[in-house]
Amino acid sequence: MNFAEKDQDYFWNCWRFTSSKGQQRWHFELPDELKQIVQSDTDWEKTEAQEFLKYFDKAFIFDKKVNPNSGDRVFRHIRAKNSTPHKTQAVTDNENLKDQVRNTLLNGFSYYETLQEPDGNWAGDYGGPLFLIPGLVIASHITSSPFDVPMRVLLKRNLWNHQNTDGGWGLHIEGHSTMFGTVMQYVTLRILGEDLLNPDLQRAQKWILEHGGATKIPQWGKFYLSVLNVYEWEGNDALLPEMWKFPKWLPFHPGKYWCHNRMIFLPMSYCFGNKIKAEESALIKELRKELYNVDYKDIDWKKSRREACEIDIFHPVNKWYKRLSWFTNSYEKIFSKRWRRKSLKYVADYIDNEDLHTRYINIGPVNQAINSIAVWHKHGKESEQFKQHVYRWQDYLWIAEDGAKMGGYNGSQLWDTSFAGQALLEADMEKDFPKMAEKIYSFIELTQIDRDPIDHKKYWRDVTIGTWPFSTIDHAWAVTDCTSEGMKTALLFNNKGHINKTKLVGEDRLKPAIDWLLMMQNKDGGWASYEKKRAPQWIEVLNPAMLFENIMVEVTYTECSSATMQGLKEFSKNHDYRKADIEKALSKGSKFIENKQLADGSWYGCWGVCFTYGIWFGIEGLLCGDHQGYENGSPSPKIKAACDFLISKQNEDGSWGESFESCVKHEYIQHEDGQIINTAWAILGLMKANYPDKSVIEKAVSFLISRQEENGDFPQEGISGVFNGNCMETYTSYRNIFPLWALGRYYRYYS
Repeated sequence: MNFAEKDQDYFWNCWRFTSSKGQQRWHFELPDELKQIVQSDTDWEKTEAQEFLKYFDKAFIFDKKVNPNSGDRVFRHIRAKNSTPHKTQAVTDNENLKDQVRNTLLNGFSYYETLQEPDGNWAGDYGGPLFLIPGLVIASHITSSPFDVPMRVLLKRNLWNHQNTDGGWGLHIEGHSTMFGTVMQYVTLRILGEDLLNPDLQRAQKWILEHGGATKIPQWGKFYLSVLNVYEWEGNDALLPEMWKFPKWLPFHPGKYWCHNRMIFLPMSYCFGNKIKAEESALIKELRKELYNVDYKDIDWKKSRREACEIDIFHPVNKWYKRLSWFTNSYEKIFSKRWRRKSLKYVADYIDNEDLHTRYINIGPVNQAINSIAVWHKHGKESEQFKQHVYRWQDYLWIAEDGAKMGGYNGSQLWDTSFAGQALLEADMEKDFPKMAEKIYSFIELTQIDRDPIDHKKYWRDVTIGTWPFSTIDHAWAVTDCTSEGMKTALLFNNKGHINKTKLVGEDRLKPAIDWLLMMQNKDGGWASYEKKRAPQWIEVLNPAMLFENIMVEVTYTECSSATMQGLKEFSKNHDYRKADIEKALSKGSKFIENKQLADGSWYGCWGVCFTYGIWFGIEGLLCGDHQGYENGSPSPKIKAACDFLISKQNEDGSWGESFESCVKHEYIQHEDGQIINTAWAILGLMKANYPDKSVIEKAVSFLISRQEENGDFPQEGISGVFNGNCMETYTSYRNIFPLWALGRYYRYYS
């Protein structure tokens, strides 16, 4: 067997992808040449298998200097291989712009339909953060639950592909090197079998030591290294499980934290309370020598609690956090064993409850990895609970041309599918793509959450029946904007009589969503992400992470508020249920969005890069209130200011392009190239406002048309998603959805 002669496709074809109710799974299949040779993990040591792995690894070498974002080429290659080629419409300069747009839309939707799953959703790369794989690999190491050999090869390959030229790794794939990123990738590569003789690993070690060693890793890193047993628990500020038994009226009770932070602190406090450590092995002893500038036994762990590499710090620790941690650290020296046992029992029960409600997916990847460790410790490796966790690990893993990665969620299925459905309807092309349309509706219907968390008040949860999640029905965390987009999409499809609706998402099924959305409105008139604000904003001073902002309590967002208002308004057009309450909510929401607008007319985008995203939602939200666009020649001052800001940022070629640095620096930072996603967001907002200068829109439309590829796809460009101000995420479906949505809006209403 000469694997050196095999092309890249041969190795990519070893992967098969399936989706069931949105659950995404990649499956490795041995090529025929190896089926008689490799029948267990130990067989991978055989010569022929090692030769295969060598070239299998090479098939996923990726040049991040071209673009660190994967184009999802493996997934799209597999879909192209298994799909009937679609006929593309010629788009030529001889046509008028409207005809060019129609043909671009036909090509784009024809291609995008080939990527739709049989269950109706779209799958895609939702990676970007570089600290997710390490958490999962550390969990797998501690629990002696290794990944299959081909997956281990591609996990390593992904990390090597995203190493920076200085030898380090960033917080995310486009970020500069940080201590957190570099140490986490370093220990992961060592766990996965990489030898320190590797010169690239030596460069990483050199970066770590030159920047002060691993004692300078921020707090999340200190936690991970502690459970790995290469950093002492004494070097952490106390993560007291007893805090869960504090009086509920305390403003800093962890039950009042933002849900992602709450669900990470939960298993962290379990691990801290039990001082869980990996078994001391030869590898652990080696890592203790490799990561520090002084002997491990000589490290001042108490002093190390406060150390952090300056280059990592995005959100400095506040004096009030230091005062609280002084109290918790002092208590840890004299803690009550009885209260500790009682607190740990509550925490363990809470983890079990959350596992059951989310069917062991958990709210996100960090929570999933740490919950796995806690469940392994409590229930044992052979328990059904732990086996369910290991089974769900695969839901987070994604294969792309840059290797294997862990997504920022178990996917963005409902979110992407809702937007795709709205784009198709706005282009008025659901009759051109009837199967696509029916499958979209079917997925929206089957993903409406069908259960409430058990004992939801005891475990700091809200009701969820009738709402929608970001990803899948199994995940089952309700989100305001996802509920609104899911509901709005269902309502829009309900008005299309020709769509086959085997199960109707009718008024009775939508009433709980309306009740929940109205309940979620905050006192300031806006909506947060998952829950109402439960604590005052000053609690953010207790943020210990250093890496992120706005993680302690829920905050109200322009995007979530606008999306919710759009959903409520669409419902009110079709049904009379709680009409007066909806009108009142829209009025308060409009005031909130007015107040969020910055002096220059823009809105900061908290979930997308960045001001182009925020302005699109800001304009749509204001128009749900009593603001007017340009349709009568006299737009409201807020709408005019937003449009003026956008026009001031348009490039000569008609495009808009923002760097992710806009999110970090809170100011508009120009990307070196025009970006199709930013351009689409910008003109979606301008067209919604009925901006009168068509030449502005037409230049952008021509730009979008020029970027479409021959097969109807669009190129993957800069990173477009963000969370908590400092960490970026890839949405590979955005490059298809938003250009088509913008072109559809132009074709139907503006041409």
